Amino acid sequence: MTFWRVKADGVTVMVKVTPRSRRPGVHGARPSATGERLRIDVTEAAEKGEANRAVCDLLADLLCQPRGNVRVVAGAASREKLLAVTGDVVSLTERLRSL
Repeated sequence: MTFWRVKADGVTVMVKVTPRSRRPGVHGARPSATGERLRIDVTEAAEKGEANRAVCDLLADLLCQPRGNVRVVAGAASREKLLAVTGDVVSLTERLRSL
């Protein structure tokens, strides 16, 4: 089982976010109770949506997508989130496999 799912206009990515991290970045896939998740650490605090924006921006950069193509669809107030990424499914899955 992977941390992403293919959908008609892109992919959804399950992530676990650590806000206020000293080591920002993507730290690979990790198992969780609800399935595998991509671990992403950001330096921003989980206040006023700052960490959510940082996660979306970081994932957009990694997947070579415009920032507007990545959004939080579930878990906005949780560390475990579901992100939707719109774009070419083939290129997105290739990049996700390399993370």
